[in-house]
Amino acid sequence: MDRRTQRGHHSGGTDAAGRPRWFLPAIVAAQLLATSMWFAPNAVMPALQAHWDVPGGVGWVTAAVQLGFIAGTLVNALLAVADRFHPGRVFLVAALAGASANAAVIPLADQAVAVVVARFVVGVCLAGIYPVGMKIAAGWYREGLGRALGFLVGALVLGTASGHLLRSVLPGALWPLVIAATSLAGVVAGAVMALAPEGPHLARSGPVRFGGVFLAFRSPAFRASAFGYFGHMWELYAFWAFAPVWFAAHGSDPRAIPLLAFGVIAMGALGCAGGGLMARRWGSGRVAWVQLLVSGVCCALSPLIFQAGPTAFVGILLVWGIAVAGDSPQFSTLNAANAPRELVGSALTLVNSVGFAISIVTLGLLDWLQFVLPARYLLTPLVIGPLLGLIAARLLLRPAA
Repeated sequence: MDRRTQRGHHSGGTDAAGRPRWFLPAIVAAQLLATSMWFAPNAVMPALQAHWDVPGGVGWVTAAVQLGFIAGTLVNALLAVADRFHPGRVFLVAALAGASANAAVIPLADQAVAVVVARFVVGVCLAGIYPVGMKIAAGWYREGLGRALGFLVGALVLGTASGHLLRSVLPGALWPLVIAATSLAGVVAGAVMALAPEGPHLARSGPVRFGGVFLAFRSPAFRASAFGYFGHMWELYAFWAFAPVWFAAHGSDPRAIPLLAFGVIAMGALGCAGGGLMARRWGSGRVAWVQLLVSGVCCALSPLIFQAGPTAFVGILLVWGIAVAGDSPQFSTLNAANAPRELVGSALTLVNSVGFAISIVTLGLLDWLQFVLPARYLLTPLVIGPLLGLIAARLLLRPAA
């Protein structure tokens, strides 16, 4: 038993696999708290837009976070940060810096450019939170990683949605409390993860080898899961960001839109956790492929969905919300399983980086199309990602996947 595992044994007992019993609940809670910073300004966008003289803003405020995330993940992947340093401490530093940048939105609210810059910095910091959290989990789970990541990404989804929930229960004038609360959540998350021990199933990397992480793409199985993930990312963040816009265009009560947006995004946690449980029986590849198929069908049928009555419209979007996020942890599980052992953290980080770059394209596309297309067609272009992802990931349907 190595020193890292011994630390786990002295932290309140272990389960049958030798993992600290508190580990999975702690990392899930930390991921939920830290990722609440991701969509916090989106939840209070009407209040921010009231300060600005430019139309729209949803797409490029969200894209700023994605760009920051890409920059952070590229640096982390090329320098192998997640594989060379204690991941819990990387998470702590990223969470504290991200909380500071997130809180900066409050005094900068009347300066659109400054808000975008602050959100970019938050994105950079999130690159040390989301993929690093997955790396920490992968260190403790050789068997059952799909289930563990299902709960972990489910926590990310709930964290992403939490700003909308806070906004739904607070008067509009108190929007700074949404930002302040999510920043405080990030600080708490960092403190929790600083205590997380490293697992025995991952190795620290050696000297930095720029571009070495791209060797993972030589594996057909890794390519299948990675490109399936890319198709998923074409759809995911654009759907989340523009769900409130779609609700408003459909005629939903403006007072109910934050809660509706929370519900649609939060349902993804059910898809993640449920998918993780189903993966134990059917395999991560099949579960991911089917969920991507369901969300792709919703994209294709979105003009018809928009014509549905209020109750059916909300119900279908809730189902869509389950599928649109539920495939993510299973694709990540397969990426972790198929990457070289010494490059798991960097490979996951690089795949995240490319996926988020793809999401920026759709965010910008929908930010433009909302002023060009009839509202019922706004989400139809999202079908491109699931369609190509299903084709690329068909290898995952084989029993060996």
